[in-house]
Amino acid sequence: MHDTVWFEIQGLPSVTVASEEFEQAADTQAKALGLTDARCVYVAHPIQDATDKQMQQKANVVIDQVIAALTNGN
Repeated sequence: MHDTVWFEIQGLPSVTVASEEFEQAADTQAKALGLTDARCVYVAHPIQDATDKQMQQKANVVIDQVIAALTNGN
């Protein structure tokens, strides 16, 4: 979330991508850092032990959401 805030302060659209397990934590941290409208996309949990192929599959599920968040501000 810190990187997202830094990029946004610089005027660069950004989106945090995290495991859905950390949705509440990301929201809390964004608010604490002053970015109440942080763009976030969440992938299926867990990711720590996922193989490269599984990570590619998870990314494929959310890629359109990431693009929309970056281009539409949603």
